[in-house]
Amino acid sequence: MPLLNRAAELQDEVSGWRRHLHAHPELMFDVHETAAFVTDKLRAFGCDEVVTGLGRTGVVGVIKGNRGEGETIGMRADMDALPIHEATDVPHKSTIAGKMHACGHDGHTSMLLGAAKYLAETRNFAGTVVVIFQPAEEGGGGGNEMVRDGLMERFGIDRVYGMHNMPGVDAGAFVIRPGALCAATDEFTITVTGKGGHAAMPQKSIDPIVIGAQIVTALQSIASRNTDPVGSIVVSVTKFNAGTAYNVIPGTAVLAGTVRTLDEDVRKLGEERLHAITHGICEAHGAEAHIKWHRGYPVTVNHADETMIAADAAEQITGQGTVPTDIKPMMGGEDFSYMLNARPGAMIMIGNGDSAGLHHPEYDFNDQIIPAGISFWAKLAETNPAR
Repeated sequence: MPLLNRAAELQDEVSGWRRHLHAHPELMFDVHETAAFVTDKLRAFGCDEVVTGLGRTGVVGVIKGNRGEGETIGMRADMDALPIHEATDVPHKSTIAGKMHACGHDGHTSMLLGAAKYLAETRNFAGTVVVIFQPAEEGGGGGNEMVRDGLMERFGIDRVYGMHNMPGVDAGAFVIRPGALCAATDEFTITVTGKGGHAAMPQKSIDPIVIGAQIVTALQSIASRNTDPVGSIVVSVTKFNAGTAYNVIPGTAVLAGTVRTLDEDVRKLGEERLHAITHGICEAHGAEAHIKWHRGYPVTVNHADETMIAADAAEQITGQGTVPTDIKPMMGGEDFSYMLNARPGAMIMIGNGDSAGLHHPEYDFNDQIIPAGISFWAKLAETNPAR
């Protein structure tokens, strides 16, 4: 691969950063040590401006090019880890029980830091690059917090790009698609209130377990009978809590789960049908239902022009015609969606090779792909057209 020589030279140093971050994971917005590490590096690189505390604990660095006026492009990496106990035996494994970088955010942050170092050294690009280090991607909506805190307006960002590693794709290869890339991630909690009683006399009770079981089954009809077969929706009940004894019918049952969609109309339909099905079944049995619906991350939608800009930059590294632009959408969520709703942009996936899957306790980021990631960010900046 025609990687940047400087990116290859930086691999060992950046790998060291990555392994340090992996060994010291932090969750959600509580990424103070990680943010301080990033801030110190950006200042040492000589960024024109370094701003901390954006979106609570986010960090932003500004690097101006020396090839004249041009657009301001944002490059985003996420910093937070997951509440998972690491099951690897690597030398840099997590030093904090119950926390680990199981999604590669340590690698994302390190690759973008490597790119920032290179771009601050060379400045061989037009316009301005804004490197964005975001907290709380794993469920906290840190991307939304940064956008609400004025990220785009304060730094005059015209376009914004993200990159995420992808196990199962060849190490250092790139894949992308225009349109919906990752799903909206809504969550629900259903409390079924019936009437408790003796398990030997069910006729005197209104059994919320029987009712809840019917709800679980009926919710699957949303995908199979309520939506267009080519429209994607996943309805998964992942919790079912009821009862404390063998001989007692409980008074309540609590169900919870997630609804994933790739289209806003299907998203609305899923919410409507879940409410209608749940209330209908409960009413038929003389029970009551209380539903809490949490509207999570929106669909991650890559903009068409920016998708091709990202693919072209990647092909400068891996070769013409080597970057598929028609990968299937994924039903996982990604809060880069908020940034893509605020500005045109795209997220590209970089292959992590044959590794454990994301969010798996045996996952580890592949340090061998670091030069490719740095090179991608550099090419994206250096092809930013002058005005």
